[in-house]
Amino acid sequence: MLTVLKISQNHYVRGGSDRYFFTLGELLRKHGHNVIPFTAASPKNEPTEWEQYFPRGADFENPGPLDLLRFVYSRDAVKSIRRLLENTTVDIAHFHIYHGKLTASILSSVKKAGIPLIQTLHDYKLTCPVATHLTSEQICEACAGKHFIRALPKRCNRGKLSRTALSVTESYVSRLLGSVDKFDHFISVSNFHRKKMIQMGVPKDKISTVHNFTDVSDFPANYAGGDYVLYFGRIDRSKGILSLIEAAMPLKHIPLYIAGEGEATPEVQKMLDENACEHIHLLGFKSGDELRDLILNSLCTVLPSEWYENCPMSILESFAYGKPVIGTTIGGIPELIDNEVNGFLVPPKEPEQLRDRLLWMSENKTEAIEMGKAARKKVETEFNADIHYEKIMNVYQRLL
Repeated sequence: MLTVLKISQNHYVRGGSDRYFFTLGELLRKHGHNVIPFTAASPKNEPTEWEQYFPRGADFENPGPLDLLRFVYSRDAVKSIRRLLENTTVDIAHFHIYHGKLTASILSSVKKAGIPLIQTLHDYKLTCPVATHLTSEQICEACAGKHFIRALPKRCNRGKLSRTALSVTESYVSRLLGSVDKFDHFISVSNFHRKKMIQMGVPKDKISTVHNFTDVSDFPANYAGGDYVLYFGRIDRSKGILSLIEAAMPLKHIPLYIAGEGEATPEVQKMLDENACEHIHLLGFKSGDELRDLILNSLCTVLPSEWYENCPMSILESFAYGKPVIGTTIGGIPELIDNEVNGFLVPPKEPEQLRDRLLWMSENKTEAIEMGKAARKKVETEFNADIHYEKIMNVYQRLL
């Protein structure tokens, strides 16, 4: 059995990549492998015997001068990873999102220890300084995977020149420290993402696709049709939240629940107040049993994204609970949703077409239930834990 060093920013669930970090760790342990986490220290972290090795990460909320340096290069992380490697024997290092808090400063120490380096790419950080290929909420590929300085005049990081300059600096330093060269293999979680990485310079033979998964044994299906539509995720413009509000506003008889938080929350609340949208409910951030119950009792869920979504866990989790999904024809979403089989695909930024599909779900609940059954079957047969484990082990064995 293998000892896998799993490296990521957080040892708590903040987003989909963190959830995958934990579920993959559980899957590996289930098959008898030893899993060692290495993340930044945080009071939010889940407890672990390995937290003694966790270095201090950059403070993203209230950064000081030292945090700006830590964002680019972390001496604490270098010391910590060296100490861990001196005290343990590791077969393979599996990275997730590590930039910002751990930084590419740790790559050299792992490489010198003779350990193969793999990274699952949950975002576009390799090819875009802000990891999203978005600028001013619009798709952008100006940097083309290497000309990161082109982000400066666009002020891609929240419209701020200073923030963008820091992101650009970090991207160049990371590339110099081996964010591409020192890795033996990359894993994309969608075919769309893999093609985009190859298009922007990642060697074709160095990257493969392994979609995310759900362990359906943890997800009870509920095929009873609910009476509300659910969106859960970040409340950001890039997620298509404003298009969703515009689509749902006239549908007074179809409740829309929105679970999440994000930068666009004040803008969404203003739209709801100005248009007296009493059927649209902002619920705030939800997780655990609360989120599970919201999904289980919904009619369907919706993901109206307007950016290059990779392999959204929200779709797979909805499917696992037996719920169809209305999504957009962008990024990796069409690799999950089979149009008119387990949900609907609509073009991004087309609220009228989205409205038609929301209305259809409400008026055709029997057919929507059948879509939910097809959704569950897709997860059971194509995105289950056993298939995922086999694919991950194929990548590992190739490098050992």
